[in-house]
Amino acid sequence: MENITKDPAYNAVDPSDFPAMLSPTRYGERSTAFDKIISATHDHFWDPLDKKYIDFSTPFDTTKEYLVNPNLNGDLKTAIGDKLDEGQKIKLANLDTLWSLSSILHGEQGALSLSASLCHILRDPGAQEYAANQTREEARHVTGFSKYIHARWGAPCQVGPALGGLLTDMVTSPLVWKKIVGMQMLVEGLAMGAFATFFKEARDPLMRHLMQLVMTDEAFHHKFGKIWADRTIPYLSKGEHELIEDWAAQVFQVLLYNLGSPDQKAWIYEAVGLDPVWCQGAFMEALTDTAIRADMQDATNIFRVLVKTLLKAGIITERTKPVYAAYLDMAELYAEGDRMVGDDIAEEGIKYLIQLNGGTRLGASLLAAE
Repeated sequence: MENITKDPAYNAVDPSDFPAMLSPTRYGERSTAFDKIISATHDHFWDPLDKKYIDFSTPFDTTKEYLVNPNLNGDLKTAIGDKLDEGQKIKLANLDTLWSLSSILHGEQGALSLSASLCHILRDPGAQEYAANQTREEARHVTGFSKYIHARWGAPCQVGPALGGLLTDMVTSPLVWKKIVGMQMLVEGLAMGAFATFFKEARDPLMRHLMQLVMTDEAFHHKFGKIWADRTIPYLSKGEHELIEDWAAQVFQVLLYNLGSPDQKAWIYEAVGLDPVWCQGAFMEALTDTAIRADMQDATNIFRVLVKTLLKAGIITERTKPVYAAYLDMAELYAEGDRMVGDDIAEEGIKYLIQLNGGTRLGASLLAAE
């Protein structure tokens, strides 16, 4: 497989070819496509180690209170919930939250490593600087989620096979398009939906605050993917477009049917005294396409944001539209504006950070203009 490059800003070299980075002419061949995003990074700076920004010592009793609105928990809507008393329901729901936040933590680590890998292969100094900035921002996300999970549970849980396999594929791939479509569009789109949902439904103020801080960064990461799509998708050959389109549809299906599947988290059911195999059957019995579709109508549903990202980028065509139309009204989604559900939350977060940092307001105005 070869890199699919339609704009020189995304030209890449072999990761082992460091001498290519030392070419005297390369330093003067800088794209201006990412300059505004790079400059705006000062407006949304925050430090997870500084209590001025976030205090991880804020208490919360996870044995007596739901961290997140329990109406969002899929397990409790099935026969699984019928077998549990209230204390067990709280424990299961909060362990599910641990599972979700651990997955987010692993995703942030994947984004950190992937962004760093882009620094090794992107030839354009502007694109390389953007990737370096994102690497720094993803690193603070890893720290932030690590500290939150430590405060509430002590340690994260193991990455699930589906997500772990996907992240490994993207991070180790030498293909720029797979890294950008996979991380900046698919995973970042998924993340923005997840963060918006947690921000809206969290009962733990500390979690809610962390989500908004992270979203101030992620909104810009999402825009890096949009710039790539605008400069690449319209110029693809039929074969190139189909390659990217089919891969994106495959990843969507893997994530949809595996991220919350009981077979990925058997230990949670064992922790509340239930047989994981029975739970798998109860979950699958309740998991109908109609039910999934109903959940995905919520504007903050994580997969709805992901699909909107792909659709607006022009990656989804009539070929693969049925894959997504089984769960979403694609015409309705396309008719919506370009703004994502997390943009408003991110803008408010940037205004908050500007007050702390004395920034230039470039970040908030850049998001508002998109």
